[in-house]
Amino acid sequence: MKKIIVGLSGGVDSSVAAFILKEQGYDVHAVYMINWHDTEGVIEGSCPGDDDVLVAELVARKLNIPFQIVDFSEIYAKRVVDYMFSEYEKGRTPNPDVLCNREIKFDVFLNKALELGAEMVATGHYCRKEVIEIKSKKIQRLLAGKDNNKDQSYFLCQLSQQQLEKSLFPIGELQKSEVRAIADKLGLASAHKKDSQGICFVGKVDLPTFLQQKLSSKEGQILLIPENYPEFNKTNNIEKLSFIEQLKIMSEPYNYTIEDGKVIGKHHGAHFYTIGQRKGLGIGGLKEPPFVLAIDVEKNIVYIGSGKQHPGLFRKALFIRKEEIHWVRPDLAIKNFDSLKITARIRYRQTLQEAEIFMQEEGAYIVFKEAQRGITSGQFAAFYIDDELFGSGVIS
Repeated sequence: MKKIIVGLSGGVDSSVAAFILKEQGYDVHAVYMINWHDTEGVIEGSCPGDDDVLVAELVARKLNIPFQIVDFSEIYAKRVVDYMFSEYEKGRTPNPDVLCNREIKFDVFLNKALELGAEMVATGHYCRKEVIEIKSKKIQRLLAGKDNNKDQSYFLCQLSQQQLEKSLFPIGELQKSEVRAIADKLGLASAHKKDSQGICFVGKVDLPTFLQQKLSSKEGQILLIPENYPEFNKTNNIEKLSFIEQLKIMSEPYNYTIEDGKVIGKHHGAHFYTIGQRKGLGIGGLKEPPFVLAIDVEKNIVYIGSGKQHPGLFRKALFIRKEEIHWVRPDLAIKNFDSLKITARIRYRQTLQEAEIFMQEEGAYIVFKEAQRGITSGQFAAFYIDDELFGSGVIS
């Protein structure tokens, strides 16, 4: 009987994943991961560790499967949280959930599971895996979950073939409502538990307070950029330029200077803000709500625009440096100077967007059919062919 270790989080998804595997005849063991202890900056009541260990243990007892706890907090702090602080300090916006999956759940946890005698690990992610054979070689395909509203393939966009080979996603074929119904029928303690929010294993945080653990406050100016800022027209009449020059112009973020805007407020550190952010600016008196358009951490300036349709929030293309491209399917890697029509998303739960990827020596340019709102440096763009996620990369 094949031994499978499930990452049992105390949530309904991993609980039902464990049940399905047991029903399929596997020797199922449950492991609860502790990855974070500090509650500074964590919003009261959102800390995952409050009740989850107890709920996970109750679920394991109900399913009659072995249960144990492991503590990866030291590694998590180094590989995920320190990375977060470093990225925010540079003025980029990281995605800790993607890093948590790549570095912790499907690396440290996977290795621990193998050490404990498991053949594979399983999680409660809403995604699917399919194994195909090409030229006598087995290929792991990462597919979107059947529930379009809960598809979590994006969060696994940095996994490798080796990691996928040892992974199972038992609920990928189910709708969230079906998962809840199964847990309810079984009387699992997690059946009506709310979905976790915020940073993976940390919880929902007040970002400035959380970041102030390592990043200091520094007062700076908030500048309002008008809708008629000339650079918003930079893509007009670029047809006469070479194709690579067109790609570069379309993908470059707007370059604001202090002379381009009007000072309308102050902030406590540009690195505490993210592109597209609306709340927490403390700015009033505008016709429409303010949104962050850009941040300059070197000069400590936050640039904002009025209204969610402000042209500074939209861009037609993005760029990913060569060294920050990851192919989930190396056999589908796009060669230099080739292009491919794909769909892509730049954030979780975003509807897949029609695009074309152009591979150049310096990296990949992704040009969207429609201009995208809130393209953010440091976030991940994930590439799909139909419902298969085959690659991803960090947006420059």
